[in-house]
Amino acid sequence: MNRLKYILKNRYLFKILALFIIFFSILYINFNTSKSIYNADENSFIGTVYKKKINNEKTTLYIKNKEKLIINYYKESLENINLGDIVLVKGTLKEPSNNTIPNLFNYKKYLYNNDIYYTVTATSINKMANNTNVIYYLKEKITKRINHISYANEYIKTFILGDTSALDEDIINSYRENGISHLFSVSGMHISLFASIILFFLKRISYNNYYNYTVVILFLSFYSLLIGSSPSVIRSLIMYILFSINKVFNFKIKSIDIMCIVLIIMLMINPYYITNISFQYSYLISFSLVLFSYKIKNIKNKITKSLYTSLICFLISFPICIYHFYQINFLSIILNIFLIPYVSIIIFPLALICFIIPKLSILLKLTTDILSNISLIISKYKIGIICFSRINICLIIIYYILIILFIYNKKNIYILIFIIFHKFSPYLNPYFEMINLDVGQGDSTFIKYPFNSKNILIDTGGIVNSNYQLVSNKTIPYLKSE
Repeated sequence: MNRLKYILKNRYLFKILALFIIFFSILYINFNTSKSIYNADENSFIGTVYKKKINNEKTTLYIKNKEKLIINYYKESLENINLGDIVLVKGTLKEPSNNTIPNLFNYKKYLYNNDIYYTVTATSINKMANNTNVIYYLKEKITKRINHISYANEYIKTFILGDTSALDEDIINSYRENGISHLFSVSGMHISLFASIILFFLKRISYNNYYNYTVVILFLSFYSLLIGSSPSVIRSLIMYILFSINKVFNFKIKSIDIMCIVLIIMLMINPYYITNISFQYSYLISFSLVLFSYKIKNIKNKITKSLYTSLICFLISFPICIYHFYQINFLSIILNIFLIPYVSIIIFPLALICFIIPKLSILLKLTTDILSNISLIISKYKIGIICFSRINICLIIIYYILIILFIYNKKNIYILIFIIFHKFSPYLNPYFEMINLDVGQGDSTFIKYPFNSKNILIDTGGIVNSNYQLVSNKTIPYLKSE
């Protein structure tokens, strides 16, 4: 045991291993040539349903057997098919398409990183066997119970199952634009709250930490399987397990080393986690809060401490946000100070209570309406939102160097200068450019004049259907990236 403790307390071991595993993961992603087991000629597929989405136009089933497949069915809603059921699908394999407009979301690459190589346009779907898996059975039962709750059941589903699909699209988009969407994804905050609630009751029964933490870890492990084990949930679970072991067995491993161990374990499980946006947000923000915890602890005033913590989270997420979404909301620094306690102390516990006592759901609706209305107003008037052109890996590295320097020394203004330079960099471009955009209904042409003196957009695209607008999904994101 002493020898193990000596190894675990090595000052550089886990930091070096973490850097090595990051390097290995990047190499693996770039050189991996995994291919589908299907040859695109098959038209019959058998698999177990592990995820299901229904909207007005289609039902989407996610099945897995030899390989994961996404099944799109445009007929009836398939209410008789539940999670865990084995289905026979007849249809045509379709290879996902790459993005045809620069800088936009690459759906094919996203699916590839999740081991999905084909989607299927189904002509028929038949159930072959009912579910026998306890996890799927419980998730289906919980989902049906939530669906029968009168008010705000979409928020109960979000907080308990991590499923935001039932939230109104305008509301969820406003949360994203305002930088508060992390409050509605099951992550470290929610895992910690669950753990704290369970420990609160267990400590009334037993003072044995080994017993208490074992029960909590078993519950959280089961819960992570129930909600689907997203990268942020896996990170939170592994981190909680390691911190618990460190505390119970008194290993005295530094928090920063535990974070490195978490990173090593996760990337060994799946190197593609490094490309996942939720993993990037979840890990970097958690890592930064651990890294700078000594500075946060030294602040005595609670409001100043909350503001400083929110500022660190904002700065650390800044490069990721503008890389993926080309905009940031500076008001989120203030919003998170008030909304994190509001969600974690009021809305989240109330959602759990309403699951047990559905009649109280009217209270949950009142509290969530306040939140959603505030978010919609801020989003409508674009308060605090600023767009930035897309950045490359070199600029991301420069950003993080300057951000770390700023956090270590509050008087460092280089990060502010760099943000201003980045914001106005299009005005330094001396070239005339003409870009043809594939908007799905012919081409749209974007003409850029030197030094951003004038821009002309010819043809914007239109509306493909009621749920997909070319302008908001293609044209505007591209313009933001420029």
